[in-house]
Order: sequence, then C-alpha cells, then structure tokens
Amino acid sequence: MSEKMFEPGITAGRLEASAYADQFSDLHPPLDLHEALVAADRCYFCHDAPCITACPTDIDIPLFIRQIATGTPDAAAKTILSQNIMGGMCARVCPTEQLCEEACVREIAEGKPVKIGELQRFATDHLQQQGKHPFERAAPTGKRVAVVGAGPAGLSCAHRLAMMGHDVAVHDARPKPGGLNEYGIASYKTPNGFAQAEVDWLMQIGGITMQTGSTLGAEITLEGLRADYDAVFLGMGLGGVNALGAVGEDKAGVLDAVDFIADLRQASDMAQVPIGRDVVVIGGGMTAIDAAVQAKLLGALNVTLVYRRGRDRMNASVFEQDLAASKGVRIVTNAVPVAVHGNGAVREIEFEYVDADMQGTGQMLRLAADQVFKAIGQTLQGDALPALEGRKIKVDAEGRTSVAGVWAGGDCASGGDDLTVTAVAEGRDAAMDIHKTLVG
Repeated sequence: MSEKMFEPGITAGRLEASAYADQFSDLHPPLDLHEALVAADRCYFCHDAPCITACPTDIDIPLFIRQIATGTPDAAAKTILSQNIMGGMCARVCPTEQLCEEACVREIAEGKPVKIGELQRFATDHLQQQGKHPFERAAPTGKRVAVVGAGPAGLSCAHRLAMMGHDVAVHDARPKPGGLNEYGIASYKTPNGFAQAEVDWLMQIGGITMQTGSTLGAEITLEGLRADYDAVFLGMGLGGVNALGAVGEDKAGVLDAVDFIADLRQASDMAQVPIGRDVVVIGGGMTAIDAAVQAKLLGALNVTLVYRRGRDRMNASVFEQDLAASKGVRIVTNAVPVAVHGNGAVREIEFEYVDADMQGTGQMLRLAADQVFKAIGQTLQGDALPALEGRKIKVDAEGRTSVAGVWAGGDCASGGDDLTVTAVAEGRDAAMDIHKTLVG
C-alpha cells in the first residue's frame, strides 16, 4: 500500500471487525435452482432475439436459458463459454442493464427484463464448481504464440489459441494473473477469490504457460517476442493514470483510484485497509463508482463523487450510480478540480462549476478531504509499440496492428468499449484471426 494512505486522519479499522464481512458480501447473491427455473420461465425465447445482438460476445441467450429451464445447466454453461470463456466473471461485472437486459423484450414491454446476468452466473457456476472444463485441446500445431497481459483480453485469446492446438506463453507484469478482474473490480462484486479460481479453471485447457512479473519493455520486448514466437497478442491494458491538472495535486492523500481498489482486492484483512473520514472521488466511470462505494463500505463518514459533466454523460450505468447513492455517496456533477489545499497533505479540494460547454462559471465549491481518489482515465504505457490511434494501439477489425505478426485487443487497443466483456470478445476474435493466419 502507498505510504500516502497513512497520513493523519487516514486510519484502518473504522468499523467493528465483524462488520467487514457483511459490508463486502456478494452484491448479487446467486440464484438457487428454484429461483433460476422461475427466472428462466419468463424468457420468450425470441427467434430474432435482440439480447443476442446486444451482447458483445454474441452468446445465444435464449438457447442457454432454455437449457436451464429444461434442467441442463451444464449444457447452458457450454453454450455461454463457447462464446465467452470468462462468462462467469462477466455475469458478475458486465453492465447487463445497458446491454442484453436493456434489449430484452420483457424490459421493453414491462420494464422488468429477464435476469440474464444472474442466469448466466447460475449456469457457469454450476459447471465450474464441479471443476469441469467443457473443451478439449486440438492436436498440437507446432505453432507458438506470445500473449502480453493476463487480463480478460489476453486470457480469452490464450484459451482460444490453446484450444485450437497452439502453444501459448502468457506474460504479465503483476504478481498474479487476471488483470482487471483480479486488481480492478470492486471486492463486493467478486468475493471469495473468484477471479483466481476462474483463471485456474481456464488454464485446465492445457497448452498455456504463465509468466508473471514479466513486463513489456523490461523483462521482455516486442522485438524479442516477434523473433521467438510465430505471433504476438498485446492485451496489457492501460498502466498509467491521467493527471488532475489541479494546483497542489502532488500532496499526500491524493491517490489513484485503481491503486486503492487493487490494495483492497489484495488485502487479506479489509479491516487493515486505511480510509479517510472525508473522501472525494473524481471521475464518472465504473472505477470511480467502485472506489466511492468501497470507501463508504470501509467506514468513511463522507464520500463525495465529483464528475465534470452531467449524470447522463457518466460512463457508469444508472444502476451503478443508484448503487452509490444507496450506500450514501453524494454525487456532484458539472464541476472540475482546480486546486488541492493543505500543508503537505490534502485537507480541502476546490472545484469550479462548469456549463454544458465545459466553460467555467465562476462558482466555486470547496470540500473537506483527507483522501482524494483520481478515477479520470488511464493511459497506455510502453515504448516501441505498434502505431497508435489517439492514445491506444491502432487495430483493424481483426485486431491486427501496424506490425506484421502482432495483434492487440482490450483496453490498450482502439475501437471497443472499455468493458470486460468487450475485451473478452476482442481477444477471442484476434485468436481466430491468428489461427487462420498461422495454419492457412
């Protein structure tokens, strides 16, 4: 943990020891068999199902729900996992309320969609908890592929390549594989070590070796990987965090929200994670919501989330915004940070309200703060990378970069939304194109 987290006023153990397990329990408890059958019975099994079109991984949703309804949840899991090998994680963290469930005919007609995400979790959990892996590896092709990044995109790519008979070496800079799933998602969304359990289950396909503590540009280079392997996939995500651009942002207590979430995810005892009394989170995406909610769950008295635009422009879904509000998080919009005040450590942060064109109005807001978390976007890190588009690696529809034999996907690549499910789809699709290129 950062030493800056231990400034005066930032302390651990703000709650009774017994409260932490309840505070960070499963956000959506799993469906039991009866609940799953009742939920599945609400599906119309549409022929031209709009929910499939809305799913970035093109899961045949009516089919897997029918399989649950007919008492074959393992078959349902295989239907899901054949399109999305990380269907268990996506069932927990995917914004289904903005994707498949928003497109559900029940949602359009009644305002109450089929519980697609919870049914997906029911099926995948049923299979994975038995230790079953529904896929077998094809005969070895003799081809070797390097994957950089053991997050959703990299793992999805590696699994699909291994399943088709290639040998895959996955390199990741962190001590554990999993990427965003392991280090970047709120603890209450994936409790009980699910992220690592899913990686272990995925690796059962065989043909994949994992090298942690292996960073592109340090222990490995793109040039070296191209020389040693038949193809390379880059899925290392985004490592840097944008600056606030506010005077005094280098003061103690001003931290990156992604580091706070990672520290909390890796903590063996949440009662030992320090939190401030007055916490301010800056940003409007899922990371900002996760940081704000978890600060409140850790015992912060006042938590304020401040976003530079209106609530309708926040990347976090309405469900996530409402979740934050239900936990006591105050949301302030149309305000940008201009200064961090304090003698060495943050004591207040000052904002200016802006209009719809992001022009300052002259109206100011000062918030008491002993801890400030920045969740204002991440940046790509690394040298000697393929050509960029904006601030990400430029890729075509198949995930190919400007460098021959190199593909990319996930948050580090241009094009898709920064969602776990999108990263999985991009890794899978790049693997299919790599396979086609390698075997003809």
